[in-house]
Amino acid sequence: MERRNFLRVAVVGTAAAAFGGANWQVAFAAGAQPGPSPYGPLQPVNSSGLMLPANFTSRVIARTGQKVAGTGYTWHPAPDGGACFADGTGWIYVSNSEVSSTGGVGAVKFNAQGTITGAYRTLSNTNVNCAGGATPWQTWLSCEEVDRGYVYETDPWGVKAAIRRPAMGRFKHEACAADPVRKVVYLTEDVPDGCLYRFKPTTWGDLSAGTLEVMTGGTGTSGSVGWARVPDPDGSPTATRNQVSNAKRFNGGEGCYYADGTCWFTTKGDGRVWAYNATNSTISLTYDDSEVTGTPPLTGVDNVTRSSGGDLFVAEDGGNMEICIITRDGVVAPFLRIPNQSSSEITGPAFSPDGSRLYFSSQRGTSGSTSGGITYEVSGPFRR
Repeated sequence: MERRNFLRVAVVGTAAAAFGGANWQVAFAAGAQPGPSPYGPLQPVNSSGLMLPANFTSRVIARTGQKVAGTGYTWHPAPDGGACFADGTGWIYVSNSEVSSTGGVGAVKFNAQGTITGAYRTLSNTNVNCAGGATPWQTWLSCEEVDRGYVYETDPWGVKAAIRRPAMGRFKHEACAADPVRKVVYLTEDVPDGCLYRFKPTTWGDLSAGTLEVMTGGTGTSGSVGWARVPDPDGSPTATRNQVSNAKRFNGGEGCYYADGTCWFTTKGDGRVWAYNATNSTISLTYDDSEVTGTPPLTGVDNVTRSSGGDLFVAEDGGNMEICIITRDGVVAPFLRIPNQSSSEITGPAFSPDGSRLYFSSQRGTSGSTSGGITYEVSGPFRR
């Protein structure tokens, strides 16, 4: 066995433990590889312009520059990272706007039947709001993907004013994910020599003060890692990623999602999905497109979310414009495809609180420009 393949087997074995359960351990013994989707093959393009498995339906809920149906809110340009929040018997989907100077966050509100009942802004006039993450106390963290960018804490209901959180570090933010067990927030950094961070608030639930740490641990793709305090979270004159000598590097950090003791995060520069096991402080690879047998079904890895049934859903920036599933059984397969939008990227995948609907956007739609964004909803028999 070649050394790289041997390392791959060792890595995915560790990833199996990170996911938990016997299925993951068996499936990853040979690595997450292409296979048939549990939902079956994609069907022809539907009326929404999507290719979906049988028994799934979709609708367009918003288009950039147009008012959201039944509301006075004009949907923002370049919709990006998003999340859903329970709202009584309904829910709210929030969405970033990844444009310079006039970015921010918009929201769409739904009732129990999925009817849109409102849409509004929750953050305005910030800079290249890319991804972010939800908190356990029901706020949305919107991250600026610019040098020395900020994290903004926003209210999905649009009642409370958004608050800038400089203690969480100033760097080229991408996404974040809250870990309520260890009371930290993980953060990715979208540069080729970026890092993975975690922020430890002084008081859990209050992000105004705390300690920013960076992952340490050499160049390997598996094994034990550590954390070290970033001396100057402000990142000037020395960038946060360059303040700790043994900071671990990741090639273009993108999506980030925490569940059940694991923080999954993606790196687009090398086509990988990583798993950080927070219980034993180890990392491993869940997916590596260079280690796939045959043609990789998942490339341009970007935003990531997880269904209530434990499957990962990974959006592509480029590739075939697909959201791919990495199943509990270690199968990588397309779940949906957006044809004829090759100049766009898929952003903001998030499940409704009951797990029956998936929201996401094509950031630039058919036009290929930030003014062409389209936000979709897919409903159907998701595994739960």
